Amino acid sequence: MKLSVVGIGPGGKDYILPVAQQVLATADIVIGYSYYFQFIAHLLKLDCECIGKDLTEEEARAALAVERCEANKHVVVISSGDAGIYAMASLVYQYASTHADKEIELETIPGISAFIAAAGKLGAPLGHDFCCISLSDLMTPWPLIEKRIQAAAMGDFVTSLYNPRSKKRFWQLSRFKELFLQHREPATPVAIIRQVTRPEEEITITTLADLCIEDVDMFSLVMIGNSQTYQFKNFLVTPRGYMSRKPQSGQEIQDESFRQIAAQMKRPDLTMADRWAVMRCIHTTADFEYEDLYLSNKDAITQWHHYLKAGGTIVTDVTMVQSGITKDFLKKYNTSVYCYLNDEAVLPLAEKERLTRSQAGMRIAIEKHPEALFVVGNAPTALFELCDQLQDNRFRPAGIVGAPVGFVNVIESKLKLQAMKNVPYVIIQGRKGGSNVAASIVNAAFTVND
Repeated sequence: MKLSVVGIGPGGKDYILPVAQQVLATADIVIGYSYYFQFIAHLLKLDCECIGKDLTEEEARAALAVERCEANKHVVVISSGDAGIYAMASLVYQYASTHADKEIELETIPGISAFIAAAGKLGAPLGHDFCCISLSDLMTPWPLIEKRIQAAAMGDFVTSLYNPRSKKRFWQLSRFKELFLQHREPATPVAIIRQVTRPEEEITITTLADLCIEDVDMFSLVMIGNSQTYQFKNFLVTPRGYMSRKPQSGQEIQDESFRQIAAQMKRPDLTMADRWAVMRCIHTTADFEYEDLYLSNKDAITQWHHYLKAGGTIVTDVTMVQSGITKDFLKKYNTSVYCYLNDEAVLPLAEKERLTRSQAGMRIAIEKHPEALFVVGNAPTALFELCDQLQDNRFRPAGIVGAPVGFVNVIESKLKLQAMKNVPYVIIQGRKGGSNVAASIVNAAFTVND
């Protein structure tokens, strides 16, 4: 007794593999969904027994196939596409394993799956890693399907959707689109392939943002490209490797880094200027927590942009911040940057007033540059000094960057600055920050509208 599970392809007669045709020609009994027999009737023996079942009777088909296995009989179960992909092979083998008393000779004959046929029609969409997801929750819990959708989106897989939509399952595709748009660009190419390889075949190429749910039905397969996929004429092309678009120059590498950062940012309340500053902080640290830690007021970045381009003055608490500000920007706009931490007047002042060197440096800077942009990336005592002087109305700075890093008094110094409502500021809340972050914020102000 022999039991074969045969993939008959997506529907077109030319898409039934020769090996499948040979097996079908030897079948004594063929079991399958009634609709599929029209595609294989011409391949069967005249005396072959054909048993058609409804679409939802998969388990009944598998059970019947095992039951009908007899000596010198060849039973064939047909599946559209490939028998092992969302099809009958697994059910048939499961039922056969529960009838170990029967010495059944089992085999699976592969077929051309719908997503492979669709890929052929689309040209070259599967040039890199890809996956298939069924949106039917009849056999898989929806929370698990959502996990797989999220994984596919985050993993940048080209994704083919089986069972994308039916009369009863009409909301799942909308949810898929919503989840994918959290991780993919709206312009990501999408193809709807209906009745692939059959006379009624229709192909629509659109984008993820413009994907019309109503254009999809139970006879459709939906294919979503990855971040590299592009449309060429009526085709979709996914490069074989990301190397084909790998940035080569320093500017290209930086642009690609910012693109990846932007794609993962989530805060909806940031202005475009603040969003750029956050991106610069993340680019410097590779730490996306800066998106949540970032706080600003009075459209500070935009104000500082105009101030610095007009040849403004910058004061930093430590030389590391001073070094991190891009020299080309300073030269281009004739902007001056000062750090008085090592000034000869600092130590005497610090000893006399019982100040830290950072505090003393800020007092000297306030006297010399009362209208400067003050940037603190290291010492909380420097930030405390600025706040105290502000409270006493001893200077009117262009703004303050509050990004000291550490443990002792760091959070408190930032909270004190946050209470200073009369000055434009950018604060990195909590213990994080540092010279590189403070300098990145200044560099963001230089370049925000470029």
